This record gives sequence, C-alpha cells and structure tokens, in this order.
Amino acid sequence: MQNILQHFQLGELNSGVSTGNSWLHSNGEKIVSSSPVDGKVIGTVQAADRAAYDAAISSAQKAYPIWKAIPAPRRGEIVRQIGEGLRKNKEALGKLVSYEMGKSLQEGYGEVQEMIDICDFAVGLSRQLHGLTMHSERPGHRMYEQYHPLGIVGIISAFNFPVAVWSWNSMLAWVCGDVCVWKPSEKTPLTAIACQRITAEVFAANDVPEGVSCLVIGNRDAGEWMAADERVPLVSATGSTRMGKSVAAVVAGRLGKSLLELGGNNAIIITENADLDMSLIGAVFGAVGTAGQRCTTTRRLIIHESVYDAFKDKLVSAYKQLRIGDPLDQHNHVGPLIDQDAVKAYLASIEAVKAEGGKFVVEGGVLSGAGYESGCYVKPCIAEVENHYKIVQHETFAPILYLIKYSTLDQAIALQNGVPQGLSSAIMTLNLREAEQFLSNAGSDCGIANVNIGTSGAEIGGAFGGEKETGGGRESGSDAWKAYMRRQTNTINYSTKLPLAQGIKFDF
Repeated sequence: MQNILQHFQLGELNSGVSTGNSWLHSNGEKIVSSSPVDGKVIGTVQAADRAAYDAAISSAQKAYPIWKAIPAPRRGEIVRQIGEGLRKNKEALGKLVSYEMGKSLQEGYGEVQEMIDICDFAVGLSRQLHGLTMHSERPGHRMYEQYHPLGIVGIISAFNFPVAVWSWNSMLAWVCGDVCVWKPSEKTPLTAIACQRITAEVFAANDVPEGVSCLVIGNRDAGEWMAADERVPLVSATGSTRMGKSVAAVVAGRLGKSLLELGGNNAIIITENADLDMSLIGAVFGAVGTAGQRCTTTRRLIIHESVYDAFKDKLVSAYKQLRIGDPLDQHNHVGPLIDQDAVKAYLASIEAVKAEGGKFVVEGGVLSGAGYESGCYVKPCIAEVENHYKIVQHETFAPILYLIKYSTLDQAIALQNGVPQGLSSAIMTLNLREAEQFLSNAGSDCGIANVNIGTSGAEIGGAFGGEKETGGGRESGSDAWKAYMRRQTNTINYSTKLPLAQGIKFDF
C-alpha cells in the first residue's frame, strides 16, 4: 500500500483543497483516514476552512467562461484523456478504493472501470448535446430550443462509492461546459485526492485553466457552505435521505437546483415461477456486496409462499459459505463496514428487529480475533420479518437481509412499494405476465426495476436514481446530461413583418 500512496503523492499530511495542480493552504481541522481493513492510519488531510473554500469557488468562477467557450467535442476529447489516465491507474486506484473504503478488491477495480465507462459515454455525448426544432404558428418564424451550461456544479459524494459517483457527475458536467467543485466524503478523502491528481495532470497537459476541477475536502460544514452558496447553481448530492432533505431545503431556499440520489430500501420479489438458483446469486450478492453498504443493496426478499421454505434453505446454506475478511484478498466475499459508527448502527438494527418480533435464521454479530483487528467486520445475517416493522421501513447500511412471505403478485408489489424509499427493485420470474405487470404502471414505483437480475450493479448507460425519499434525481446515462444544463427556447423572425402569437392585434 505504501507504493500506492507514493504513486499518488499521498503523504502523512495532505492539503484537502485544490483548484487543479494547485493545493491551497487551509486552517481547517485535520481529518484522519483510517482503513477499516486493518484499522491503520493511511494519511491525514487538512480540511477546508471557509477562506480556502471561497478561494476554490473563486477559481471555478474564473475558469468557467474559458471552459464553456471550448467546443463541446474538444471538451469531450479532454475527458477521453481522463479515461485513459484512469485506465493507466486502474490497479493502483482500485486497490486504494478497496483499502480506504473496505469494499472487495474486485469491487474496487469495478468502481474504477465504471469511471472509465462514464468517460467513454461522455465522449460520445460531447457530440450529441442536441436540442429540438418545432414549427411556429407565425409565418416566417422558426422556433427551436437549445441547452447551455449552468456554471459551477457542486458535487457532494458518499463514502460507499468514493470515486464513481463523482465521475458520473463531473464527466457529464464537463462535456456540458460546466466546472466542478467536489466535496467528497470525509471518510474517504485520499481516493479523492488521487482522482484530483489524475484529472489535474490531464487538464494541465491540455492548457485548461485552474478551477475547472476543484476539490474541497471537509466535514459537514463544507457541504453546508456549498448548499447555501448562490454561486453554485446546481448541487448534486449523494447520501442519506436525512442529508438530502437538508440540502434540498437550503438549495431550494435560494431557488437553486439540486440533483439528489439518496437512500434505498430495495426488494427482490421471488415468484413461484422463478429460477431459484439464479435468484440465489442475485439475492446473495445484492445483500452482502460492499458489506451491504450500497444504496442499491438488496434489503428485502419478498418470496412466494410456495417456494419460501426452499429458498430460505438455499440462502442459509449460501451464507454458511461466505468468507469474511481482508477485501484485498480476492478469496473473500465480504469486507468490513466503513467504521465503528456503522458497526453500532448494525448492532442497533439487529436489536430493533428482535424487539419488533423478527426471527433471525442466520445470526449476526461482530467478528474478532486475527484478521479482524479493526473491529469493523460483521456477520451478514438474515431475519424473517413483517414489512411494516419500523426497522424494515428504515435503510440500514449493513448486511442485514429481511425475508417476507407473500401469496399473490398484487400483494408482493404492494409490499415492494410499501416503504418510503424508491430506488431499485427486481422480480425473479420466468412468467412473462408477471414480469410485465411488475414493469407496468401498476408495478414497481422505483426508479430502477429489473427482471431476473438483482437490485445492484447498474450500468452507466441507463439513468440512475429513484423516487420518493430517494430524491428523484437521475445521474449517469440516458438524458441525465440535461440536469447539468439550462434549457433555452429561441424564436427567429426572418419575415418582413412582426405578427404576434395567439393572433393578438396591436396596431397603431
């Protein structure tokens, strides 16, 4: 790991504020990054104070007119080069993600690959920032609409995907002509600094001014500054529903725009017509991948009564085979939770399940002993519950899987939809009618609805996000790029007269 830290120029004390290749002085508090893998301190970051934050925003303001004047395909070419930089650094960055966050090495590599993929998507997008033309009711007139960049895009990202979600936002924002100020999770600051160094090198090689890519590492106050900052027209925030509600209220109070990707409480419906072996793979990976710390983690299995016992037995058998340990060891399936606070939330949730009457069929607990010195390793567990339990309605960022029995598909869909969140959902069935009902407007109310795949592992080509308390935002693919731009309707009169719309007469 020491070689990787040296590779990204990560010393014992690192500046947490950057406008590109420049790293700014700050008197903010020191943030210590400790790995949940072994509990060791990786490095320390000097967080942003208000003066350093304002300096970064000022740099972004100065860079914006220059950046937006560069033709979009040229901006796309620069993003392509960032993708190449990520390809060259995939192994080192993937290992750093795995070590600082605690996800498996394969997932660390996968997260960097996701960044590379969004770069490729953004390159193509840079030549497709299209508008529309429409016919005018007035003779000799032409109407069309086009999109322009917004300005500064503030990005607040979470620890569980410490770099990928930033790239979803920044790569699209950059090809759209925006500049970005990134406030990463204070729990994973070093991966953010590594990404900043990769992008800054590419921007400098292309004579891009400082300020197009800014990094502001800080605690909650840095996010609050950004949310309230009228210089930041769009704030994209990923995290808990509680955090998102706070950001949304502050941004709306100044009539700014917010793009929210918040909590999930995702379910897989397993029907009597499901391929149970295939369903098992989707359910187990969805429930224990990233130690249950994905917003798309499978938290509930809604299982038809006719296959309930058989599938429960398969789950119990599969959980006995899970290997928990160092995520950099690719033989292990499950790594640690992010920190001790997450462990406390996991234990509290287990007690809440028991208090409400839930029955555990696979018991949980904290692991100790050799290899578990950080105290962040926990056992994935399974409980039989009722959907209305208060704890089941809540998103717990931990590997706790809830089993719920159903008898009719209408009932299953109602259970699936019967939570405050609406991010990801899935149905396992070989019956066409069941699949189509699930995808119809009488089916899943989530932003993502899958058939015969699990709830996690979204591809960048589709718009990512959800409804209800998930926030309603969309990131990554499809037409998510429109969130980073302002729409403008244009009417051109090429006639010799000035007729008014709606046939209004105004003669004098």
